[in-house]
This record gives sequence, structure tokens and C-alpha cells, in this order.
Amino acid sequence: MIVIGIAGGTGSGKSTVVRRIIENLSDSKVSVLAQDSYYKDNSDMPLEERQKINFDHPEAFEWDLLIQHIEDLHQGKVVQQPIYSYLTCTRSEDTIPVKPQKVVIVEGILCLGQSKLRDVMDIKVFVDCESDIRLSRVIQRDIVERGRNVQQVLDRYEDTVRPSHLQFIEPTKQYADIIVPQGGENHVAIDILTQFIQKNLA
Repeated sequence: MIVIGIAGGTGSGKSTVVRRIIENLSDSKVSVLAQDSYYKDNSDMPLEERQKINFDHPEAFEWDLLIQHIEDLHQGKVVQQPIYSYLTCTRSEDTIPVKPQKVVIVEGILCLGQSKLRDVMDIKVFVDCESDIRLSRVIQRDIVERGRNVQQVLDRYEDTVRPSHLQFIEPTKQYADIIVPQGGENHVAIDILTQFIQKNLA
């Protein structure tokens, strides 16, 4: 089993890169663990407090569970990936079963920021993108998917997203084996990455 870590800032195009890899390899060979699913459950906090959480800080995630799930997949076990709601800032009682496959992709803003997580990765990728493009994508996503208005998105970007990117996310680029500028639009980098994966699978 090959474990691939794909990191990058919020709105950098990580999900598009993952989708392109899956398209190149076929669904039957790839399972995906989304780091966003492993946010800590904050149901014990009032909603008003939950909405103030810095979701770009390393302490927001339950890393041990994510690492355990990767180890379980290595052992051929099916894992139950949590489902996290940005609207309520809590985990659902439901889960998503993830089967062990030849390729497991771990995708998330900080997945290269934990040494224990990096240790179980065979390939580490950082998706790079200019900050103004990332902000534009964040505004569109947060309004449509997370029920925020433009001012709320901009305030959150200035207060937590941008500072956390500079402090926690950008420095993890140093751990990447491959850096993909322009995100999912960089077809050459994605093809090279796909070929590398196929070579290792063979």
C-alpha cells in the first residue's frame, strides 16, 4: 500500500489534485482520508463558541485517530471515517467506511505538519497557490457550503486563516517531495505524480 500526503493552504486546489489522481488511477485503486473529517468533536461547547474555533490550527484536529486509521488500513482493515459538519462544528453520529486499497491519499491543510503522520507517508505533496486566488476560492466555498457572508469570511481570513497559513501551513512545504504550483491546473505535475505512483505499484 502506498500512502500519499497532499497538503496546501485553504483553497489551494488540493481536492482537485486528488480528483485528478483518482481519475488517472481508477477508483478501485484509491481510498481517500480527508483531514477535515478529523476535526475534534466540539459538541460540548455552545454553538457561538464553536464558531470561533481556529480550524487552521494544529490543535483543532484529532491526529491520533487519523494515524490509527492509516495503520488499520495498512493491516487490511476497513476504517470508519468521521463526518464533520462546518455548520454545527460537530461530528455526525454517522461515519463513512473506507476500505484498504493499493493507494491511500491523506488530504488536508496540515497533513505534512505532524512528524508521526509524515513517517507513514511514501510520497509527500504540497499544492502551492497564490494567496489572492486562495482567498477568492475560500469566499466562494464558505458562502455556498458553510453559510457565511462575505464579511464573515473576510474577518475570519484576516483573524485566523492567513496568520495560521503563514505560521503552520506554509512551513510544511519543506517536507514535500513534490511541490505542485497552480493546483489542479498543473497537468504536467499531476501526470508525473501519477506515473511515479504507477511505477511503485508495479
